[in-house]
Amino acid sequence: MQVSPSASYSMTVRLEIRNRTGMLGKVTSALGRAGADIGAIDIVQMGPETVIRDITFNASDSKHGQQVVDALRHVAGVKVVHVSDRTFLMHLGGKIEVRGKVAVKGRDDLSMVYTPGVARVCMAIHDDPQKVYTLTIKQNCVAVVTDGTAVLGLGDIGPRAAIPVMEGKAVLFKEFAGVDAFPLCLATKDVDEIVGIVRAVSPIFGGINLEDISAPRCFEIEERLRKELDIPVFHDDQHGTAVVVLAALLNALQVVKKKISDVKVVFSGAGAAGIATAKLLMAVGCKHIIGCDTKGALYRGRTENMNPIKTWFAEHTNEKVVRGALADALKGADVFIGLSGPGVVTAKDIQRMAKNPIVFAMANPTPEVMPEEVHGIVRVMATGRSDYPNQINNVLCFPGFFRGMLDVRARQVNDEMKIAAARAIASIVSAGELSEEYVIPSVFDKRVAEAVAGAVARAAVQTGQARRALPAAASGKARG
Repeated sequence: MQVSPSASYSMTVRLEIRNRTGMLGKVTSALGRAGADIGAIDIVQMGPETVIRDITFNASDSKHGQQVVDALRHVAGVKVVHVSDRTFLMHLGGKIEVRGKVAVKGRDDLSMVYTPGVARVCMAIHDDPQKVYTLTIKQNCVAVVTDGTAVLGLGDIGPRAAIPVMEGKAVLFKEFAGVDAFPLCLATKDVDEIVGIVRAVSPIFGGINLEDISAPRCFEIEERLRKELDIPVFHDDQHGTAVVVLAALLNALQVVKKKISDVKVVFSGAGAAGIATAKLLMAVGCKHIIGCDTKGALYRGRTENMNPIKTWFAEHTNEKVVRGALADALKGADVFIGLSGPGVVTAKDIQRMAKNPIVFAMANPTPEVMPEEVHGIVRVMATGRSDYPNQINNVLCFPGFFRGMLDVRARQVNDEMKIAAARAIASIVSAGELSEEYVIPSVFDKRVAEAVAGAVARAAVQTGQARRALPAAASGKARG
């Protein structure tokens, strides 16, 4: 199906238009016929013969954007002067920078910020290593680590091409939770090297966010770093996804009046996100899970296209040893969770599910099944996209999650913290607000990060993972 225009493909075109009555109407008509979503129309310069206008529009993808521009070129009396891709403009020069928190305006400032005064601060940390949290950026600093092998839906594009994504992650950390994050894009795929590099740079950071590292290597990297570091290691593709999916599912099950212990859940995708999400659902009592990859259902004894993580998954799920394709596994299922690729299921497949089915189709930008295809079939539908209701987005989790861990100087991440975060996210949607089209709060709801931070901090304290007591601001219950 045609993907709707979105701000991801937002363009501004500067047009020189003949100054005659009706010309702007011809331009907007051409944009409409080409399928563009028109935003702003601004006058740059007005002359007796021509008018210079900047017109901003959203397209469905890069190809569609070019088709829209070509359509404008064919309008008589219109000249395309310049075309700007607004997404590229936002990335010019990078999206983050480092700024000092204190001014250096004279000798006194210099002598305290740097030498000789700084030496006393260095020795204070040397004598009491825990003071590194109060006297340096460590108390609020997170490393966003990737090797560029599993970036968004792009795959293995390498560390340089991954930088814009990691910069974006750093922006979100700061915007939503006030956390200082910095990208570390590593030019190696070797597990030993990655673990060694992160271990070596860890003294400056209060937490490690692993990002876009391909499976199954990501599992070993995370596990080894968890054992070797005294700061929390959080693989967002696994645990951030799992937390937000659980939050949405807890509320969706209330809508359809089903219990998590009773429902049959089918996964499409047995990579990092799929397996981590299934594990977290199991931790809260989900008993009937079937995972599927490109070769179909995972079951005990399967040998094709397997790895140790998939083998573990197969041995701990699919109690009825269902075999066959994804469509076969969906028969009688209550919940479908898609963490794979576009168009892997059809409306006919979804019709085989149980009454009042829940479908989370989270492949981006094109889901496993488009909402329009299953309208009237699915009771609760969610995607990873912002242009449909119920957007399941990791930004609901990771900023607040790290905020909570940093606030109590957590040592590790555990299931209790993840479950607490999921329940905090779910609690933002009140009973009066809960509906088929509102099971997960907006990523721009400022209550989310605060609620997640408080819940994670409390769970860290309760499970013995905190180095210090809970700050007073986080001692209350998550707001809902």
